[in-house]
Amino acid sequence: MILLFGPTGAGKSMQGQMLAVRQGWKWLSTGQMLRDSEDPEVIEVLKSGELVSDELTYEVFDAAIRDARDKKFPRVIVDGFPRTKEQAEWLADYMEHHKENIDLVVVLEVPEGEIMNRLEKRARMEDTPETIAKRMNIYRQKMYPVLGTFAEEGMKIVHLDGTGTAGEVHDRLYAEIESNGLV
Repeated sequence: MILLFGPTGAGKSMQGQMLAVRQGWKWLSTGQMLRDSEDPEVIEVLKSGELVSDELTYEVFDAAIRDARDKKFPRVIVDGFPRTKEQAEWLADYMEHHKENIDLVVVLEVPEGEIMNRLEKRARMEDTPETIAKRMNIYRQKMYPVLGTFAEEGMKIVHLDGTGTAGEVHDRLYAEIESNGLV
């Protein structure tokens, strides 16, 4: 399993999807997993606009991983999970229980100014400078404890330059995947 991290607008989803297509791997985004869920409880929470509980997120994650295993995907790329220290601890336990490994944690590093430019072009209603700054702050507060948990577990963490074209970033990501013997 490969985990992709980075703030909103860093290109995690694009890179995860590109890598999955290139290698025949499964790309899993927690947001997409939740939206694709057929669990009535998840659907109700999403419709209400509330945050999905950790327990529901775990159930949806487990179902998506089981589905990827059933379909014999050689590797899974996870985008956007875990988001908190508690979720990181749960994931480490989950992986140990299922005798699986997190092979690599990739953190896409993109300067805040570049994030602002990218999100401006994306033109989503919630992408105002104020909300972007708030999300960046929350990301930094939550992500360092998550990465700390992974470091304590002895997982390989790579910080990758996420600036440049999608192709340039993908080349750097692929080189890192290759150098870690994952292709």
